[in-house]
Amino acid sequence: MSAQIIHGKVIAEQMLAHLKTAIDARVLQGYRTPTLAVILVGADPASAIYVRNKRLACEKVGIRSLSYDLPASTSEAELFALIDQLNANDTVDGILVQAPLPAQIDEKRIIEAISAAKDVDGFHPYNIGRLAVRQPTLRSCTPFGVIKMLEAANLRILGMDAVVVGASNHVGRPMMLELLLAGCTVTCCHRHTKDLAANVARADIVVAAAGKAGLVKGEWIKPGAIVIDIGINRLADGTICGDVEYNVARERAGWITPVPGGVGPMTVATLMENTFLAQTLRESSVA
Repeated sequence: MSAQIIHGKVIAEQMLAHLKTAIDARVLQGYRTPTLAVILVGADPASAIYVRNKRLACEKVGIRSLSYDLPASTSEAELFALIDQLNANDTVDGILVQAPLPAQIDEKRIIEAISAAKDVDGFHPYNIGRLAVRQPTLRSCTPFGVIKMLEAANLRILGMDAVVVGASNHVGRPMMLELLLAGCTVTCCHRHTKDLAANVARADIVVAAAGKAGLVKGEWIKPGAIVIDIGINRLADGTICGDVEYNVARERAGWITPVPGGVGPMTVATLMENTFLAQTLRESSVA
């Protein structure tokens, strides 16, 4: 058998179209345009591409994008000062600081400096904590984007055994919480896991989020399983691949996401939705 491809890019475009309609309708009612501040520190080529895609998505749905492109020499104090300024600005609904950051800046401290109400990436400990206690508000974009993608593909995952490969704060851990919230029985594998192959082989859902090309072998995949590949890895020849051995896995899985064109566009679409949600939540709390 050959797996059905879950085209995240198509689903994301549908999400953006619906969001534009919602934003346009709200602006016609007299509300202001939602605003996202995007901060890029340094000139990392991959980061520049990610930031450009996010700014283009803002244009597409009618979100005002504020661009702050800072030199790699920017100090932590200077970045804190900018975040404080944006936190205090009532016309800014979301603040995004693109990772990775230069060595002189502590990423964890920066994340915590962003107001939880404007944390549209969903990385702040407060927002992760709300997800953990089943009271989510602003949810991590990539994991929540995966859930939205599964829903759009009409895949009912309640009661399934899920394995998440990778335990990062931004993806693996919140992905585990999202699947738990969706009613799955979840195992999170990491670098200390003793038998990764055995864990993957029993899973109804495999979410690969380790950032290591080909880590998850296609032969491990349970026949008919759902395979979600979050990994984005650039090979020596310049091509992009995921964490899953795609060609082999596709012959065993029931559903699978491609890389690129799978989870990546869902992350950006969810970021746009989070920005709109952040605006509506903040305005409702003031009213």
